[in-house]
Amino acid sequence: MSDMSTSLESLYPACNLQPEPAPPRQNGQHSRNQPPAGGAKAAQPQESSQQKVQRSQPVHILAVRRLQEEDQQFRTSSLPAIPNPFPELCGTGAGSPPALPSGSLPPSQPPAKLDVKVFGEDATCKVVEIMVDMTARDLCQLLVYRSHCVDDNSWTLVEHHPHLGLERCLEDHELVAQVESTMAGDSKFLFRKNYAKYEFFKNPTNFFPEQMVTWCQQSNGGQTQLLQNFLNSSSCPEIQGYLHVKELGRKSWKKMYLCLRRSGLYCSTKGSSKEPRHLQLLADLEDCSVFSVITGRKQYSAPTDFGFCIKPNKVLHETKELRLLCAEDEQSRTCWMTAFRLLKYGMLLYQSYRVPQQRKALLTPFSSPMRSVSENSLVAMDFSGQTGRVIENPAEAQSAALEEGHAWRKRSTRMSVLGNQSPLHPSTLSTVIHRTQHWFHGRISREESHRIIKQQGLVDGLFLLRDSQSNPKAFVLTLCHHQKIKNFQILPCEDDGQMFFSLDDGNTKFSDLIQLVDFYQLNKGVLPCKLKHHCVRVAL
Repeated sequence: MSDMSTSLESLYPACNLQPEPAPPRQNGQHSRNQPPAGGAKAAQPQESSQQKVQRSQPVHILAVRRLQEEDQQFRTSSLPAIPNPFPELCGTGAGSPPALPSGSLPPSQPPAKLDVKVFGEDATCKVVEIMVDMTARDLCQLLVYRSHCVDDNSWTLVEHHPHLGLERCLEDHELVAQVESTMAGDSKFLFRKNYAKYEFFKNPTNFFPEQMVTWCQQSNGGQTQLLQNFLNSSSCPEIQGYLHVKELGRKSWKKMYLCLRRSGLYCSTKGSSKEPRHLQLLADLEDCSVFSVITGRKQYSAPTDFGFCIKPNKVLHETKELRLLCAEDEQSRTCWMTAFRLLKYGMLLYQSYRVPQQRKALLTPFSSPMRSVSENSLVAMDFSGQTGRVIENPAEAQSAALEEGHAWRKRSTRMSVLGNQSPLHPSTLSTVIHRTQHWFHGRISREESHRIIKQQGLVDGLFLLRDSQSNPKAFVLTLCHHQKIKNFQILPCEDDGQMFFSLDDGNTKFSDLIQLVDFYQLNKGVLPCKLKHHCVRVAL
């Protein structure tokens, strides 16, 4: 303490230039008996000189810095040393930091983001940075936004395993990061449409044939009761029927009677008996997912093209633990796979189905997303009067469409007299304008068109147009109806020197394919159903 006081005193001698005043008396005045040193006259100039020095005295900044340095030295050297209460944590070397035993610190947290690679239908790829808690629905909406697609709630993320020949659509509530952790190196995510993702909530009777569904108690109430039995965890619905089962570790297939319950998939060891002693567990629903087999005949020697697989999540490359199954037709396969999803996820599927509808109800008409024309409820309108009206008579709607087509041809005829042929000439434009539409897929084979229809969901009204392989001047309409794919040829025909297109041997003619598609979205005509959804390929 004496060193510190000495240092403080040495800093302030230049500042204490003013003399100490005389001690005051009790009345506050100075004592008159004390003579001033050097007389009164000498005191005045001395006092004035001292005041002058005090006013012009500069501040010593270096002295303040010296005070701070000495204060720091005092704190580090003058204070007594505090004994270490934990000497066992210190190292042997002097000044070494404490070493903690291994495993004493908590494990490091996983990164909050990760990069996911997503492929489009045209083999394009995009790397997207996502959060670890992002769901498949959120990622699809992000891709829709970045690709400038129409958000119609039919986009889905597909888990594709080329080495196993399997793929499945992720459920909207599944975490993308969690699914990716169970995928092998050559597996990938695909971004495509699937119109049949929640179609069973709209038409459950089309997905569950009466002969394949049984209940523990009598079920009455139609479609609503049918779905409630699947969504209610206390009910016991069962899917039953014959399937081709591939034996584990072998290439042979065996036809067996199977039963799907909430507890798992069982096979009967004695005909079609469902007694407990005759049922053998084939697969559990908890840690498994159901996949479609895309290369069944080639890779697994499947007896039919309607194969599906129950794959454990832990299986990456090996095919020995895959439970491969084959149905006789597409409806049976869809029934088994849809029942598997409902029994495993239950109300989660229904909540995901209701989310877009609830979100749409909250949006105002001005903030609702724009939808494509082909997926709206289209009606024929008549604007010949002051106000428009809906044409309810199908015959009148057909005549209005024909009249509009004739008016368009008259306008194109008037434009043809303006100049010579050009790439945008009406006669040339009518034969190529359809190539700008999403529903036109160019020169693809019949097998490829059927594959695209199956991938994007076997729902009524799903269609695409392509070039004909047999007739270079014709086109083909590929349409899905009742889970079956049909092809209709569009032939060109000439009338009064003009080229038209027709589906019904010239009875209904159209100037181009866009008018043809617009017409059959309003009227089914010779088709089994109206055109409702079009297959689309989006470049990421």
